[in-house]
Amino acid sequence: MIRRQHDATAEGAAAAQQASGRRSALWDIAETLLLALILFIAIRGVVLNYRVDGSSMEPTLHNGEMLIVNRRAYMHVRLAPLVGWIPGVNVEEDAVWYPFGPPKRGDIVVFQPPGNSAEPYVKRIIALPGEHVAIRNGAVYINGQRLIEPYLSEPTLWRGMTLDHEYVVEPGHVFVMGDNRNNSSDSRVFGAVPLASIVGKAWVTYWPPDEVQVLSTPAYAFQ
Repeated sequence: MIRRQHDATAEGAAAAQQASGRRSALWDIAETLLLALILFIAIRGVVLNYRVDGSSMEPTLHNGEMLIVNRRAYMHVRLAPLVGWIPGVNVEEDAVWYPFGPPKRGDIVVFQPPGNSAEPYVKRIIALPGEHVAIRNGAVYINGQRLIEPYLSEPTLWRGMTLDHEYVVEPGHVFVMGDNRNNSSDSRVFGAVPLASIVGKAWVTYWPPDEVQVLSTPAYAFQ
């Protein structure tokens, strides 16, 4: 009788231990899945995969290439609500602070274009808010100075025409163009792009594997 009770007790302990092990394993799986979900949401909030469609950015980007886009590159904070309440501190109502820096000339950006296009565009920032843009004799001039663009292989025309044109970029906007200047629908067609329409800054090309590159911002020169 004592032996049977001992055996029953041992079997019960083993069953309890086995059930506890199953619960522990299930909890570990649940923790792993939850962590993976949190990481996925966090990563998607920072980066975006983008597929280049078309040849407007050749020779820098090619049709079908896959990009990693930094969605937080131009994250900014309005300063007025942040520090405007401090006595003696005067901040303009539209002043903003960019922790990682504002958009720069030469940045390649993905943005929602004006019009009815359902797909974002990828272009290069050429002029910044308030700048004067002119196209003369196949070259781009910013505030009267010729912009040297080593990535171009053809002269820059305005809307496919040889006529000279000028444009002043509105506040809160940037002027964008494709590197393949004569095969690109860009700010020469639809005007400057609102900063609010920018999805993010193109960071790295990762596909195809033999064309992986970090997309750096050129150091421009003027003449």
